[in-house]
Parts: sequence; C-alpha cells; structure tokens
Amino acid sequence: MKNILLIGAGRFGRHIAIQLSQLGHQVMAVDISEDRINDVLPFVTNAQIGDSTNADFLRSLGIGNYDVCIVTIGGSFQNSLETTSLLKELGASLLLLCRLCDCLLFMKLGGLICSIC
Repeated sequence: MKNILLIGAGRFGRHIAIQLSQLGHQVMAVDISEDRINDVLPFVTNAQIGDSTNADFLRSLGIGNYDVCIVTIGGSFQNSLETTSLLKELGASLLLLCRLCDCLLFMKLGGLICSIC
C-alpha cells in the first residue's frame, strides 16, 4: 500500500483515484474546485480544496510524507508545470505528471522522471 498525493480531480484524476483506491492505496486528492473534490471524495482517503500553484498550500500537505505525487491537471498546462516544479522543490520522492494529449512525451526534470501522457 502506497500513500499517494493526487493533484487534479477532473475526469482523468477521478479515474486514477478510483483505480488507486481499488488497488488498496491511500489517496489524498487535491483540486481547486469544490465540485470536483466532492465527486472524488467517495474514492479517496482524504481530500483538500486548494491551489496547487501556491507553495504554502503544498507545503501544508507535507509533501515528504507521500510515496508518489501524481499531477493530473488538465485545464492549464502552465499550472501543471508550476505544480510539478513546486513539488520537486518541496522534496517529492517520485513525481508523475500526467496529461491527456495526442502523443506520449517523456521529460526528465532534475532526476525525477515525469511522463506527460
């Protein structure tokens, strides 16, 4: 069982939360939208409404306590990158950046493998 931070609870994030929950992982979901948090709440261990581009907010989550951080922000590529950068700065041990698009890209950010899919 892993302790997972999932940032972005839209359609894709919700699907990831459901799958992780079924696999027995503890999932903390974060989104700026109260409606999306309410939709994902039945499938996660805990949830927070907040802006993931705010370093103080992310710091309050205790990033170092999570085995994996997954970013599934679909509405703003800029917010995805800002969030990923902040997570890296705050010491995320394993970081996945996931985004639905036409192609699969891989980038390496300072030793952390991030996939944009």
